[in-house]
Amino acid sequence: METNTVLVLDDDKTFTGLLKTVFELEGYQAAIASDPTDLMPTVQRIKPVLLVMDIHAGSKDTIGALQELKSNEATKSLPVIMTSGMDRRDECLRIGADAFILKPFRPSELLDLVEELLGKQVSSQ
Repeated sequence: METNTVLVLDDDKTFTGLLKTVFELEGYQAAIASDPTDLMPTVQRIKPVLLVMDIHAGSKDTIGALQELKSNEATKSLPVIMTSGMDRRDECLRIGADAFILKPFRPSELLDLVEELLGKQVSSQ
């Protein structure tokens, strides 16, 4: 059975709480992580359908975690939406993110991106 879990990696508890609620209202399960060093084990354990990841989690830049994720055969096809308060869209997309969204954003903008990415994934199966 396929999971419908979305993983959110961000260290802002208010933000992750909001996204958890938004995703659950849309019928997804939401898992929260705050440390990019735990990303690969967490992804392998919960097998999310999509990852929403802030460029900065704590004092760490998550670009390295994105590179690791996209260079791993088992996880490279996982759709990733990167978020940040600074426009680093080009850098994120070049490294392998599927989408970038600038904070602050409306939940509906994020949900539209999720639907677009997961719709592509479903239609390619």
